[in-house]
Amino acid sequence: MKISSSKVFYFFILCGFAAGLFWVFGLSPQDTHETKIRKSEPRQTPVEVMPITRGPIELLRTFSGALEPRAEFVVAPKVAGRVERMDVNIADSVHRGQVVGELDNDEYIQAVNQSRADLAVSKANLAEAQSGLQIANRELERVKTLRQRGVASESQFDEILANQMTKQVELQVAQAQLVHAKSVLETANIKQGYTRITAGWSGGSDQRVVAERYVDEGEMVSANAPLLRIVELDPIAGVVFVAERDYALLQPGQKIILTTDAFPGEEFQGQIERIAPVFKQATRQARVELIIGNPGQRLKPGMFIRAVVVLDRQLDATIVPEQALIKRDDVTGLFLVSDDGHSVSWHEVVVGIRNDKRVQVLGEGLSGRVVVLGQQLLNDGATITIPAEQPIPTSVGKKAVR
Repeated sequence: MKISSSKVFYFFILCGFAAGLFWVFGLSPQDTHETKIRKSEPRQTPVEVMPITRGPIELLRTFSGALEPRAEFVVAPKVAGRVERMDVNIADSVHRGQVVGELDNDEYIQAVNQSRADLAVSKANLAEAQSGLQIANRELERVKTLRQRGVASESQFDEILANQMTKQVELQVAQAQLVHAKSVLETANIKQGYTRITAGWSGGSDQRVVAERYVDEGEMVSANAPLLRIVELDPIAGVVFVAERDYALLQPGQKIILTTDAFPGEEFQGQIERIAPVFKQATRQARVELIIGNPGQRLKPGMFIRAVVVLDRQLDATIVPEQALIKRDDVTGLFLVSDDGHSVSWHEVVVGIRNDKRVQVLGEGLSGRVVVLGQQLLNDGATITIPAEQPIPTSVGKKAVR
């Protein structure tokens, strides 16, 4: 049979086109065979894994707040006057009952002298009243005797008796005046003593520190005007505010670890002292007061603080990396690597304590390793490959020889 030249021409064109396709896509009959073999093999998903561990884990919360003095006392004079001197200044230590200043007391000294003079007059008036009563008593006895003899009349007796009763009243008045004069003198002495300003507080430590000073020498002050603010710094108090989700987990006596920007890298120990029974309506938070030891008085009121509180603790927990957890159909679980490292199995878990990218999980058969990267591509029973564990081929980097 004779073949036309046109058919031969088209045959060669088709052969060239097929060869071009094989050349472009790097295909050959041998390559096509290997591709089919690879497609028939199970697909392996590359993943990263990390081990499951057991040990202690703590639920920590960090609350921000500020330091406050544990106690404070405002020194104020009980009387008005001019400030004669102030013996302490800001940051000075003050002992309980220490004299910290004095007011001008000239006026009060004069009042004491006047009261002493009034007391002396009252004593003299009392002595005169006592003497007058004694004379009236003797006169009454004499008239009684004369009356019995019929010498003194009834009118004379009545007059002497009235005089004796008057002297008794005068004595009682003199005695009352004496008591009043003593009281006035005592009051004047007390007011004079008030010109010596003392720092006397109750409770707490015997030594505190001057936080603020409001007046200087020579200023006029009224009664109860603040002169000094004295605070207690050891121990010192801290105040934080907590939300409802953490409120039920707190209780007085819980230990805290406190840090502050003033001393980076340092930790201070303390504990919860009081928890407010109400929440602030504006913030829906409750006030929590802390007590922190401050022997060197390095912590100062007003400093910003971060208080770390241990809300819960498990001594023997199953712990996985947080990135191993994944949700499927609103169920939290993880992929557990088989012993041979070639496949994974899905395990539903209950999440417990979370701490610094470590999570406590509750479930059965949790040991070995879990997938932490690539689990989104996996299903239960999927085959995997762990690139970090694969040996590096010796032919890598060498040019193939044909």
